[in-house]
Amino acid sequence: MTSLNSAMLSFFIFLLSCSSYAPSDTTNEKFYQCICQNSDYCVPFSTAFVTPTNASFTTVLQSTAQNLRCLVPSVPKPQLIFSPMAESHVQAAVICAKQLGLQLRVRSGGHDYEGLSYISEMEPPFIILDLSKLREIVVNTEENFAWAQAGATVGEVYYRISEKSKTHGFPAGLCTSLGIGGHITGGAYGTMMRKYGLGADNVVDARIVDANGRILDRQSMGEDLFWAIRGGGGASFGIILSWKLRLVPVPSIVTVFTIPKTLEQNGTNILYKWQQVADKIDEDLFIRVIINVVDKKDKKGEKTIQTAYNSLFLGRVDRLLQIMNEKFPELGLTQKDCTEMSWIKSIMYIAGYPGNTPPEVLLQGKSLFKNYFKAKSDFVKEPIPEDGLEGLWKRLIEEDSPLVIWNPYGGMMAKFSESETPFPHRKGVIYMIQYLTLWNDPAKESATKHYDWIRRLYNYMTPYASMFPRQAYVNYRDLDLGTNKNGSSSFIEASVWGNKYYKDNFNRLVKVKTKVDPENFFLHEQSIPTLPITRKGKGKSMNQ
Repeated sequence: MTSLNSAMLSFFIFLLSCSSYAPSDTTNEKFYQCICQNSDYCVPFSTAFVTPTNASFTTVLQSTAQNLRCLVPSVPKPQLIFSPMAESHVQAAVICAKQLGLQLRVRSGGHDYEGLSYISEMEPPFIILDLSKLREIVVNTEENFAWAQAGATVGEVYYRISEKSKTHGFPAGLCTSLGIGGHITGGAYGTMMRKYGLGADNVVDARIVDANGRILDRQSMGEDLFWAIRGGGGASFGIILSWKLRLVPVPSIVTVFTIPKTLEQNGTNILYKWQQVADKIDEDLFIRVIINVVDKKDKKGEKTIQTAYNSLFLGRVDRLLQIMNEKFPELGLTQKDCTEMSWIKSIMYIAGYPGNTPPEVLLQGKSLFKNYFKAKSDFVKEPIPEDGLEGLWKRLIEEDSPLVIWNPYGGMMAKFSESETPFPHRKGVIYMIQYLTLWNDPAKESATKHYDWIRRLYNYMTPYASMFPRQAYVNYRDLDLGTNKNGSSSFIEASVWGNKYYKDNFNRLVKVKTKVDPENFFLHEQSIPTLPITRKGKGKSMNQ
């Protein structure tokens, strides 16, 4: 450390002794001093650190957290939230957490479905490393790439690309407030997945901080680790600093539509037909189905099922209508159902923004929705028969606020091998299902009721889902599948959920983990384990 840094450190430690922003205990003070000693420059404690005694603590903790059930008073809270201002602060956080025996939970966008980027059920204490101030995006349309720091949202990335070009895009998530850092670690699917694959399939380089506090790029980390971080789940191998994204061509004009169909409008039969064509239709066309419970028309108090066909087509309406009339006439799509717009406007449309919302709102990085919720996922390889669908409708109508989303596969998704990246859900998958139950109060009884319902629904769907293993999407994290226990991870225990998320890629992920993080520092409730014969110590961290 330079003499200037030493002087700054002494000055800031003096300020701490006089400041209302001082750490609440000696561990926080030691962590702060260690950060200053191990990074390029020292920042005032009040600029980048928040403790539970700060008035702003709850606001900062909840700022990007999406699942309100992970914020109820009974859930453990961090003893410190640190928002790095530079890459060297992230390096220092790893070094200092290891020295002081602290867990790290690393948050880029706060969308972890089980809240693992900002809560911990493992032994305390833990610290949140909030990457929201590391959100620089550099776009180079001439060479078709963009560098995006981990704290940027996918919406910001989309906007910055569209700012430079109306004919470039990137194939990642539908929800614009997702943090790009954690999003891509699980795969990152979106409306262009059938044309270009996942976000993770279109990453060409990355910068990460490893378990020794070193910054590595693709060349220095090697191809095994580069493979593992593109779909192997957040938080097991290091902390993502930034991704280098391969930009893809998009038309200057695309077409969108949403067509709702209730059961009274032949909804079951149309959905059965959708299953026959969703993965086989033109790869420029993405038609997902959003399924929920609505009131029956003209029958107060009676419920029915609505299936909404929500779509992006990478082309003009005339070609879209030709495709739909030939392949899926049952939906009855007409020209007046369709709207032509720019690609960036289609991002806003699919995300659920009102039609007149300016794209600049994407720069705010804010979520449209926050709920108490529990989710699960499935992959379907054979169409569900109509009587199976009718059983699903019966169960959905029993629940207060259910939501089920079917996302089509096929196209480019079927052209990647299962081992190309850790994300294995490729050829043979017709569509993925996301199940959600949402509620609006913090009572434990409410959570229990809705948990029980979604678990019964998941059991009902067993014969219609993929088997051996029953696959699941790691970005729809589900702790019902199993967890690491007592601050350690077991290969046998982790295999239960590991095979569901990664299939045969799980074994390779374990080998990579054992090589790059043998002490298992990057540990959380569903982190990739090390092989037991090489484990040397405890590990404590989480990256989302």
